[in-house]
Amino acid sequence: MSLPKRRLGDLEVSAIGFGSMTLTQTPDSDIERGTRAVHAALDAGVTLFDTADVYGPTSFDHPGGYGVNERALSQALHSWGGSLDGIVVATKGGHTRSGPTWWIDGSREHLRAAALASRDRLGLDVLPLYQHHRPDPRRPYAESMAALRSLVDEGIVARVGISNASLDQIRIAIDVIGPALVSVQNEYSPLARDSEPQIDLCAELGLTFLSWGPFGGMREAKALGSSFAPFAEVAAARGVSAQQVALAWQLARSPWIVPIPGASRPESVLDSVQAATLALTDDELARLDAAAQ
Repeated sequence: MSLPKRRLGDLEVSAIGFGSMTLTQTPDSDIERGTRAVHAALDAGVTLFDTADVYGPTSFDHPGGYGVNERALSQALHSWGGSLDGIVVATKGGHTRSGPTWWIDGSREHLRAAALASRDRLGLDVLPLYQHHRPDPRRPYAESMAALRSLVDEGIVARVGISNASLDQIRIAIDVIGPALVSVQNEYSPLARDSEPQIDLCAELGLTFLSWGPFGGMREAKALGSSFAPFAEVAAARGVSAQQVALAWQLARSPWIVPIPGASRPESVLDSVQAATLALTDDELARLDAAAQ
C-alpha cells in the first residue's frame, strides 16, 4: 500500500510516521503485539519510524537498558516479510537515564558515542536521521550542533534533526549544520500548540516538522474527543475517530508536518494512517482551530 508522501530533506516519507516509544513503554509491554503493529504500519505504507536510545520502561536500568526500544523496533522491522528499501529509521541521542530519571548530555563525546551505539543496535551502516533529543542547558546550543555536524562529516549520520527546540535554537542549528539539518521534532496537538511559530519557521526554511504526542500524550489520547468536543463532532459526522481527525487537522495545518503517533496495536496504526487521505473542509478546520486554542 502507498500513502501520500511528504518531504524530509532529500527524501520522501509517508505523511504519517510511526512513533515506537510505546513498544517498550512499560515493563509488561506486549512486544509481540507491538511487532504486529510495526508490520501493520509497513503493510499500510508507513516509511518513517521514530525511536530513541533511551526509550524504555519506567524500570529502565542503566546501562543495560540502553537501546531497548531501538532493538525492539529493529527486530520488528527485520521480521517483516517485505523489502525495507525506502524505510527511514530516525533515532535520537542526547538524553541519559538512571532508573526512571532522565538527564541530558549534549557534549560532543556523548553524542558521538550515542550515535555509534545506536547505529550498531539498529544494524545500519549510516543513521538515516539522527536527532538531538533535547537542549543541554549546561552548554551552548551551537556546541551540540557542531557535534552533530561532525557526525555528518564523518559519515556516521546522513541527516540531522533537532527536537524540543525553540525558534532561536532552530536558527542556530541551521546556521551550524547547514543543509544536513532536515527536521524539527516538537510536541504538537490540540492540547499543546506552543510550537505554532516553529511550524511556520520550518515551512519558511524547508524543514519537516515531526509532531510528537499528536493526541496530547498517552493518557490524554483516549479522551481527545471529550476534551475537545468539535473533534468528536467532526469525527462522528465523518464516521471516523477523533484521533484520526486530529491527525488530518495537523496535516492540513502545513505541508511540512508529519505526525508520528505512537502505537502498540495494529488497530491504532490502521486508524492513524487513514488520516493521510481524510480531507477536512474549511468549515471543519475552522471549528477545530477554534476548539484547540
